[in-house]
Amino acid sequence: MASPVKSDPDWWRGAVIYQVYPRSFQDSTNDGLGDLNGVTARLPYIASLGVDAIWLSPFFTSPMADMGYDVSDYCDVDPMFGTLADFDALLAEAHRLGLKVIIDQVISHTSDQHPWFKESRSSRSNDKADWYVWADPKPDGTAPNNWLSIFGGPAWEWDGVRKQYYMHNFLGSQPDLNFHNPEVQNALLDTVRFWLKRGVDGFRLDTVNFYFHDKELRDNPPLVYDADAIGLDAPDVNPYGMQNHLYDKTQPENIGFLQRFRALLDEFGDRASVGEVGDGARSLKTVAAYTSGGDKLHMCYTFDLLGPDFTATHIRRCVTAFQDAVTDGWVCWAFSNHDVTRHISRFIEQDSERERVAKLAISVLSALRGSICLYQGEELSLPEAELAFEDLRDPYGIRFWPAFKGRDGCRTPMPWNAKAANAGFSKGKPWLPVPDVHKALAVDAQEGADDSVLAHYRETLAFRKAHAALRDGSMRFIETNQDILAFIREKDGERILFVFNLRRGPQSVQLPKDVKISELLSIPGFESRLEGGDVELDALDAFCGRLSS
Repeated sequence: MASPVKSDPDWWRGAVIYQVYPRSFQDSTNDGLGDLNGVTARLPYIASLGVDAIWLSPFFTSPMADMGYDVSDYCDVDPMFGTLADFDALLAEAHRLGLKVIIDQVISHTSDQHPWFKESRSSRSNDKADWYVWADPKPDGTAPNNWLSIFGGPAWEWDGVRKQYYMHNFLGSQPDLNFHNPEVQNALLDTVRFWLKRGVDGFRLDTVNFYFHDKELRDNPPLVYDADAIGLDAPDVNPYGMQNHLYDKTQPENIGFLQRFRALLDEFGDRASVGEVGDGARSLKTVAAYTSGGDKLHMCYTFDLLGPDFTATHIRRCVTAFQDAVTDGWVCWAFSNHDVTRHISRFIEQDSERERVAKLAISVLSALRGSICLYQGEELSLPEAELAFEDLRDPYGIRFWPAFKGRDGCRTPMPWNAKAANAGFSKGKPWLPVPDVHKALAVDAQEGADDSVLAHYRETLAFRKAHAALRDGSMRFIETNQDILAFIREKDGERILFVFNLRRGPQSVQLPKDVKISELLSIPGFESRLEGGDVELDALDAFCGRLSS
């Protein structure tokens, strides 16, 4: 059993965070929808993985047009998930088990059913008339500018009452708040304070670079394609990616708001923040700005490792780019989350290598410098679910089907019991189907197997925790004679060498003469081999050794 949460202002640095998508984790009422009491019942399982914190996707009151990312009340729990008392019980049990709790703050926009928006759209002269981004049409009646919505079409929706357009970066039912209005910032910070007082340990900030827009509403220029750029704003089937988003997001005024946000968190002691940055090729530059100086966000994550590449070249390029751009900030790495295809399906070339890739991927992720996020079910090596169009619930996928299938394939229910109805998620009909391939990989099917992917995750996270260098030590890449991911993690005199072969064939790696291995370390799931000074690696293999000081 984990020990109770202790006060540590730097607990987030190097932490392992487990993302829970409550709608799909565990149903305690058998209505086919996961809920907070279901999460509470499964907290001992999460604690057994060896993680430090959980991140709960939104559970606030919402019409659920975008699965809770359209909030209509920031200070209450949607009845489908339970009550505030249920949340308090979850928080207390998590803390008893030694787990921090991070909740999802979606403050760039609200639902169009939020009382603030209902008042704002009622006239041009009400008290909240300027709380959202309103603009007059062009003389010909068209939208104020060329900005696009990520979910398809223009980023502007006409309102007949005000005879104006309002801005929405996502669905038309998700109007953007006007952060240029200090009253909006104050109201949002009040909602954050509400959860801080309840005892939450941190916040994941959805679309953190989308808060401010250009006051002049200038058109975005077309994107000039750069083959060397890292990061995409949207799938290539989406015209959103054809613009250079200079004016509809990532405005300089955001720095001041993030400083206000951080000051609020600092009032409550050891609280933390992690921002989601989607800014195309500029993402790392934005992370640098948002995490520098110790007075803004604690850390951010980008989509750089959430794409299809699982190669030494790509991972080294992403990490090096971060290290070059972000000199005094912090990053949170992940291979999967609720917005992207599960990484097993992105990384494998054939199903027979699923377990091997799953084990290697978490070994790589755990060795990188930074905090890491795991997404529910990845510890079971769940592949992306193949769903029929009639099963889809994600508005993004429905809009761009069949070229883009959306995000439902990674959001299907968590499989707990291989032989139970709906894999033990619910006795009712689940909101998304449970694939047969997931049932075979259920928790109970892996619990008793020492060589399972689930066992490997536990062992790997324990290995990471046992070495201080892996929590927040320095990281330096090693030049080798092969397409290999090789680097040294170092802290307080401990120097650990990692060598990963992400290719589908064996490799022999000649180490530089100044790299002297004093001891082979048993990295979980892999057998380190050194022959005549060379590291010998099988296909999809890993090596670990302690270096001489």
